Amino acid sequence: MRTFDEIYAISATRHGGAQALEAMLVKPTPDITSLPEDRWLSILTKCVFQAGFNWKVIESKWDGFETAFDGFDIGRCAFMDDEKFDALLGDKTIVRNGTKIATVRDNAALLLELRNEGGVGQVLGGWPSDDYIGLLEMLKKRGRRLGAMTGQYAMRFAGRDAFILSRDVTARLIAEGVIDKPATSKTAMRSVQAAFNTWMDQSGRGLSEISRVLGYSC
Repeated sequence: MRTFDEIYAISATRHGGAQALEAMLVKPTPDITSLPEDRWLSILTKCVFQAGFNWKVIESKWDGFETAFDGFDIGRCAFMDDEKFDALLGDKTIVRNGTKIATVRDNAALLLELRNEGGVGQVLGGWPSDDYIGLLEMLKKRGRRLGAMTGQYAMRFAGRDAFILSRDVTARLIAEGVIDKPATSKTAMRSVQAAFNTWMDQSGRGLSEISRVLGYSC
């Protein structure tokens, strides 16, 4: 496995030098733990609806989603009754997918539970980066449709420190011998986390920046 500096050099060469590369890197949002609960639910929901669908369509309808789901107030969404659910199924301002609409109720219930576990922002935003796969596993087990890439994108879009196992990032991880195919098993994910932890120690950078550097190296 190459050092972070070696991979960084490959990426910089491919993208016009270190200064140009730095301008392309993503840094996590400062004090992400203070992000309001409703914004976490909004982001989770957007990523659930974007999965397997045209992202531009979801983006164009997002104001309608915000209104339809009461600004993603987690109390109202968690206790959505059948009447509200049926109304959403007929609401043309959103994508009327019953299965995905149901995830809003379930994921709001998860966020309510997290209030008693240190708070939504502290759990999702403050989860240690050196155990990021633990956060992804929690979202997969306790949330609805938050596994695989959906949880990864949601955490990145929320602004927390996060890696995304995109095609290019996966290609670099394979090239470095970290994994031999896209990481889907717990064993593979542990190997990915270990590699990122090594690169974090070497570089002093977080998951988001390292993930981008890996992706830009391919």
